[in-house]
Amino acid sequence: MLPPKEAESIILGLVQPFDRQLDTEIVDLSAATGRILASPVTSQLDFPHWDNSAMDGYAVRYADVQACTSEQPIVLEIVEEIPAGKEPQCEIHTGQAARILTGACMPKGADTVVMQEYTRREENRVSILQTPQPQAFVRYRASYYKAGTPLLIPGIVLHAPEIAVLAAAQCTQLSVYRLPRVAILSTGDELVTPDQPLQPGQIVDSNQYALAALVVQMGGIPQPLGIVPDEPELLKKAIAQAICSADIVLSTGGVSVGDYDYVDRILAQLGAEIHIRSVAVKPGKPLTVATFIKGDSKRPVLYFGLPGNPVSALVSCWRFVQPAFRKLSGLSQETWEPAFVNAIARHNLHSDGRRESYLWGHLHLNAGSYEFHLASGSHSSGNLINLVQTTGLAVVPIGQTFIPIGKPVQVLQIK
Repeated sequence: MLPPKEAESIILGLVQPFDRQLDTEIVDLSAATGRILASPVTSQLDFPHWDNSAMDGYAVRYADVQACTSEQPIVLEIVEEIPAGKEPQCEIHTGQAARILTGACMPKGADTVVMQEYTRREENRVSILQTPQPQAFVRYRASYYKAGTPLLIPGIVLHAPEIAVLAAAQCTQLSVYRLPRVAILSTGDELVTPDQPLQPGQIVDSNQYALAALVVQMGGIPQPLGIVPDEPELLKKAIAQAICSADIVLSTGGVSVGDYDYVDRILAQLGAEIHIRSVAVKPGKPLTVATFIKGDSKRPVLYFGLPGNPVSALVSCWRFVQPAFRKLSGLSQETWEPAFVNAIARHNLHSDGRRESYLWGHLHLNAGSYEFHLASGSHSSGNLINLVQTTGLAVVPIGQTFIPIGKPVQVLQIK
């Protein structure tokens, strides 16, 4: 059994990320949410586009108002009113001011905005009652961003803030990485679909649905291939089909040492190079990781043979498949590895110490520090029920059997 960190390193080493020329597509800005940017973005616009006011008030020359008080105000002539969206028509000279609203262009000659709260207006004159700071409430052109310089870099996910920036920059067509295709199949004669009547000894296949949901959450396209019986020829045909259609293949079951566990043997027959057969984790020890070279492609298809137990399958995905998916999809390197945080255990955590054990539960942020609350009930690899709402996996290291309540524990964040 490989140590989990070593297995993670091997898996990430097998992944070749999407290519910026071969694995991209152009999408409209309206369809870009959640996609990964593939090319750098620049804009021909400065931000702000022009000098403008950050406040409702009066645009003035600082030299005119630098010595005023409420007892000795400076009185200026109002020569113009400038709402947002209107180009100023006048230049401000000595003894003059312009009424200006938030976001409006600064008129020539003015270099400072006085808040209206510190003024008193009488017809076309305004009294300045307090000396402002020089250049107060003026947002200068290109002070946020200069046209032609990098605006957004490749490898980031486009969420609401990025979409807002792109819209403001008038970037309506974007180069993004294509969505990874992930084939999913479940193996086992005992499995039935959720809509079938359940007979004695049968098990509902939840893995197909759970893994498809996880692929969607990660930003991929699931390709469910259904349940494959424990018949080598049928399994071989299904795996061959999956390899041809997908970037990653996830199968569940058939990777242990039972009489009907055929996956590793079939992978070898199909020409796979098997890199991992088991990992020292609990749950999820049986884990087959293999690669296939498809045609003249330089990028191998990555195959994960996951345990059949539903908790083991999901834990294996969170720990080992997600990092590979992130690297493949074009995300920047700092996001590939699993996100571990330090937390305080709010329950006693037990393990047999023989493998790195993952105990599922809930991460809470309390006064700036994480706390881990263990899910109630049995922590069996077949018990899906208490996996609901899991946000973290507490790690009990190899060789350690107990982490008492109140002590630090490392937790894998589930996102």
